[in-house]
Amino acid sequence: MATRVGILTGGGDCPGLNAVIRAVTRRSFDRGWDVLAVREGWRGLVEGIVQPLERRDVSGILPRGGTILGTTRTNPYRLESGVERVLATFERERLDALVAIGGEDTLGVAARLHAEHGFPVVGVPKTIDNDLSGTDYTFGFDTAVTIATEAIDRLHTTAESHNRVMVVEVMGRHAGWIAVHSGIAGGADVILIPEQLVTVEEACRGLEKRHEGGKDFSIVVVSEGYELTYESGERRLVAGEARATDQFGHVALGGVGDALGREIEERTGFETRVTVLGHVQRGGTPTPRDRVLATRYGLKAADLVHEGRFGRMAALHGDELVDVSLEDATAELKTVPPEWYAVAQAFSG
Repeated sequence: MATRVGILTGGGDCPGLNAVIRAVTRRSFDRGWDVLAVREGWRGLVEGIVQPLERRDVSGILPRGGTILGTTRTNPYRLESGVERVLATFERERLDALVAIGGEDTLGVAARLHAEHGFPVVGVPKTIDNDLSGTDYTFGFDTAVTIATEAIDRLHTTAESHNRVMVVEVMGRHAGWIAVHSGIAGGADVILIPEQLVTVEEACRGLEKRHEGGKDFSIVVVSEGYELTYESGERRLVAGEARATDQFGHVALGGVGDALGREIEERTGFETRVTVLGHVQRGGTPTPRDRVLATRYGLKAADLVHEGRFGRMAALHGDELVDVSLEDATAELKTVPPEWYAVAQAFSG
């Protein structure tokens, strides 16, 4: 049975991380275990940045955003002797198990370590993008959607006052869950996501039709990962200039909102303004739903450690907490299906 448990948070920060840390730690303490903080994601195990967690460390952190453990996008498999150093730190610290809290990249490393080395790890699904397979919802998503929806609500009033088109760029590298949910909730007129090949020309025609019908303002929500798509067949992904990829091979995205705004203004003549929400979506205090979900995930992860069920991830199916294999959970991304996008389209224009 495990008696020394490590916790790490990897990848982008996310509302609800501290709630998970608190739940894992409190349940572990109740069982008489020692809990160790692995700092800055997988980097903590690569470089040996590990220290004990005490009760006072997790007191009062439930409503706090970010992560008290720190986080990086470190990939041990991309570093020289990275995996060997992870295993060596784990043994030196006399750890019996690790709870890894992260998205596809962080949990992908966990799945591979378990498959190749029998590494005793349990995963918790964290991403505001809600794109992790095996679970209906990830914590952090509800907060991101809430923030984006509030922004759209506020932009509605200024768009109507000035007869403008407002373009709102939200996060979503490969999946448009935030755009779809916030767009539906905020009454957006056009929603553009990576999964649906809607052309710039088609979007502009929809705006023109709306204006012809007497609506002098419009709201367009676009995922950062939407490729500018044209009827000529050209497709273009907008990424930040002169930005290197991270250790998981991801290019820094951003700028599609500005590019789309220029296209709309040039093609329609409608005055267009752009708002990029960026990191605002994943900062600050988590919503009550995310606090509750994150807490349930943390307790489930601690229970999986207690049962010795490693290589598993806590997951939400319906309203029930279950567990799925890390391998299955990270095999592919969960993208927005056509039926969800159809809901968004029902109110377009």
